Amino acid sequence: MAIEHDKAWPEQLRVSADRRTLNVRFADGRSCELEAELLRVRSPSAEVQGHSPDQRVTVAGKADVTISNVLPVGNYAVRLVFDDGHDTGIFTWKFLSETGETKDEVWAGYIAELAEKGLSRTA
Repeated sequence: MAIEHDKAWPEQLRVSADRRTLNVRFADGRSCELEAELLRVRSPSAEVQGHSPDQRVTVAGKADVTISNVLPVGNYAVRLVFDDGHDTGIFTWKFLSETGETKDEVWAGYIAELAEKGLSRTA
């Protein structure tokens, strides 16, 4: 059965005690752990994604970033505030659902992109 990410609805969002992971449990029984670093470097904000694919920025040096706050945005998303000051990404339920399902591929793509550009996860 295909997952309908557009209809993904979280029952619970919880930041881990060390603030490095967002734990999401969806109403359909799925759950995922999304690392703060991954969410920060793939933030859906214009600052990271740009206004077109060729404007997307590779964000390096965020291995130690943590989530400072989770703020509701209507009934469709949250705004994550990171300890490096980034706070403009609106993380929709669809985004969280898709990222949870494709996390391994997203991580691999990020690591490859860093290597290609001579960048590092650490500062």
